[in-house]
Amino acid sequence: MQTSRILNDIPALTTPSISEARMQDSPADAALTPSSAAALVPPVSRGAALTIIATVALVFALQWAENFFIPVIFSILISYTLTPVVAWLERIKVPRIVGVSLILLTLLGGTVAVVDSLHTEFQLIVQRLPDAAHQITTAISKAQGGQQSTMQKMQAVATEIEKATAQEAGAIPGAKRVPAPIVIARPAFKLQEWLWAGSMSAAGFLGQATMVVFLVFFLLLSGDSFKRKLVKITGPSLASKKITIHILDDINQSIQSYMFMLLVTNILLGVLLWGAFRWIGLENAGAWAVAGACLHIIPYFGPMIIALTTGLTAFMQFQSLSKMFLVSGTSLLVAVLVGTFITTWMTGRIAKMNAVAVFIGLLFWGWVWGIWGLLLGIPIIVMVRVIAEHIEGWQPVAELLGE
Repeated sequence: MQTSRILNDIPALTTPSISEARMQDSPADAALTPSSAAALVPPVSRGAALTIIATVALVFALQWAENFFIPVIFSILISYTLTPVVAWLERIKVPRIVGVSLILLTLLGGTVAVVDSLHTEFQLIVQRLPDAAHQITTAISKAQGGQQSTMQKMQAVATEIEKATAQEAGAIPGAKRVPAPIVIARPAFKLQEWLWAGSMSAAGFLGQATMVVFLVFFLLLSGDSFKRKLVKITGPSLASKKITIHILDDINQSIQSYMFMLLVTNILLGVLLWGAFRWIGLENAGAWAVAGACLHIIPYFGPMIIALTTGLTAFMQFQSLSKMFLVSGTSLLVAVLVGTFITTWMTGRIAKMNAVAVFIGLLFWGWVWGIWGLLLGIPIIVMVRVIAEHIEGWQPVAELLGE
């Protein structure tokens, strides 16, 4: 009875219904619609999402249209490099079209001369490559005194273990035999298909090289007219025109300084290689030095290619492993000396770039365009840094790429 009285004295506890809870909400919450909810999304988030989408689309566009972008950027860099020479010829009263033609003919003639001088060497390397590989293997075996290498010993141990395991499995009664693995035979190597693919690649390269030559010719011939057109289309305001002029001038100066640095370092590398190859006694040392200087423009892969080719040439000439390693090691040593110390120091002084950002940029452009990306990566990063320094909102990019 007391319990029932206590329960009767307690006021009734009621839970509001869903409709009553909605009625108790504030008017602002009740008036919330899908359109107003979308309006509450911060504009910064939408801008960041659009930036990410545009960046991903740009990367895929660069990969998809690499056959267009690579020759265009290559032509722009070459025209920036040769502009001071054309201007100097104009100052000594040489017509612009004559000066541009002389410069391009000189460059093409020098390229043809170097390729022709090395053509016989490369043909000889290709023809004698199987014999050279067999001779190198024989020489290494003789140098080891007939003893097996560590890898060969490990392979022999693995073979003996497999034989012992198979014998034990066969001796156990009722043991299931493991079926022989099915091996899918690879298609046989067809020389005609390989030659056809190589000829198509060479034809594509020659087509792009021809396009680069013509585009460089027209860019040098136009002079400052293209620059004036860019300034004109930026807008009527004087501030935008000044910013465009500053960007173009800074890009021009930075690219010319960087290309001049490459010219100086590659000439130094060619001279050092020529002296080292002449001292060792390598045949056609001058042509190999020029090839090493030209291939050094390609980061990482260029020095490796010239070290392998000169090493094979030295082995076929001297029939000696020590000479082969001496030539390859000398080539790599000179490349590391010039590329790591002198080029890095001059790049930091001229381009004022962050070494970590440059390395990451090379990895990115190498992933996008392969070897051509490694070749064009640093000039593109320099242009991006210069543009970011003059555009409002891009200062963090310039700070990240700068030293």
